[in-house]
Amino acid sequence: MWQRWVRGSLLGLTIVLTSFLLYLLATRTESVSPSPSANPSPRGRSDAGIDQFKFIQSHAGAVQWKVQAQRARVFEAEHRAALEQVQVTLYGPQGWELKLEGDEGTIDLARKDFVLVKHEGQIEVRLQSGYTIKTNHLAWGDQEREVTTADPVTIAGHGLIVQGRGLVGKLEMEEFRIAHDVHVVITQ
Repeated sequence: MWQRWVRGSLLGLTIVLTSFLLYLLATRTESVSPSPSANPSPRGRSDAGIDQFKFIQSHAGAVQWKVQAQRARVFEAEHRAALEQVQVTLYGPQGWELKLEGDEGTIDLARKDFVLVKHEGQIEVRLQSGYTIKTNHLAWGDQEREVTTADPVTIAGHGLIVQGRGLVGKLEMEEFRIAHDVHVVITQ
């Protein structure tokens, strides 16, 4: 008799707990739609998400550049990684280093090119010669070993401020060309 009572109590307890779990699952599940900036790929979802992402490009045993990001989403079919909170370090043959920071960026994993974007403020490129380049968007072409942007850019240093739109530059030789709307101010 008492065994029936124990079985019935356990069955009732199981039904109550199961009902409670189903209630929690039904009421605590939230549907979150991704923001447009959270998924830059129109072709779908990323294949992998990586925290503390690091990508190093080297040639003949020497590191050419390094990209670090707090978070990366990898799109294998596109050979691309979308990055958040990015730090880039470029290394030159004479031992110089350039450190850049951006809010987001992308790396073309096949071509070894990257793009860096800053939404608040500007990306600052501090050259050894004492000049500083500022822009909100910067692309690196690894094969050409050039930085480019189509956005507004300012180059300042040694009593000169050069402003314009669009830039193509060879960092190793510190040669830069501003494409449009060039204004030069001499200060001292």
